Amino acid sequence: MTQEAISLLVRADDIGFAHAANQACLDVFTRGICRSVELMAPGPWFAEAVRLLKAQPQYDVGVHLTLTSEWDHLKWRPVSTARSIVNDDGYFFRMFRKSDHYPDEITFEVSEWTPADLEQEVRAQIELVRKHIPWVSHLTTHMGGLRDHPDFQGVVDRLAAEYGLAVDVRAHGFERFRGFGENSQSLSPDEKVATLRQNLAQLPPGKWIFVDHPAYDTAETRAIHHIGYEGVAVDRQGVVDAWTDAEVKAIIAHRGIQLVSYADVKREQR
Repeated sequence: MTQEAISLLVRADDIGFAHAANQACLDVFTRGICRSVELMAPGPWFAEAVRLLKAQPQYDVGVHLTLTSEWDHLKWRPVSTARSIVNDDGYFFRMFRKSDHYPDEITFEVSEWTPADLEQEVRAQIELVRKHIPWVSHLTTHMGGLRDHPDFQGVVDRLAAEYGLAVDVRAHGFERFRGFGENSQSLSPDEKVATLRQNLAQLPPGKWIFVDHPAYDTAETRAIHHIGYEGVAVDRQGVVDAWTDAEVKAIIAHRGIQLVSYADVKREQR
């Protein structure tokens, strides 16, 4: 990469969690700037996501390791028989760590989870995604995981390496690009579009990763929320609008910004 080059990895998280998210995650690729999408194997709309992705085999896909179920009225369970990683109802815990919004709930961190059950579930999710999307290139973790817990991260890192899904973009010089600024959830869709245009026009040379969660504002997404994040539908509609915006695409073309995927980075590390 030359001194003045700009690479931008745009990643869409959470395909498989809702029908409106599935449609949006495909549209931001076919009509927009996204190049990598993260697939949730336990998601209730996983089957539809698989069908849509199979029609776009050039779309880079990652296993979005899903071990929490954060929404109030929408829940999912493991794809394995692991028991120590779920609550009394058999669903994943809401959060990895304690949240002030839900102070009385047991979290993943303080549960009696075992590395053996964690490995069973991680392996099952990887195998399920690979079964249907054989070109899957990498692994990421929904809601971050317990990055500073050696037993947790040790399992995840070992299985990512075993399956050839370990792609460390930060080791390749990528830095986080906050295309919508620091308080993105407070922005309207129009404000998101305008903010992304401005930030892309000013983006300095380097390698950047831009992660967000596209979905359409529908009755389905308006019913999905948790305390502290009630405006899910509007927030995620803004991501779609910005990532498919004609002027955003024109700025990228004019500045020669190279849109890349995890698969592209993976090819470089070989």
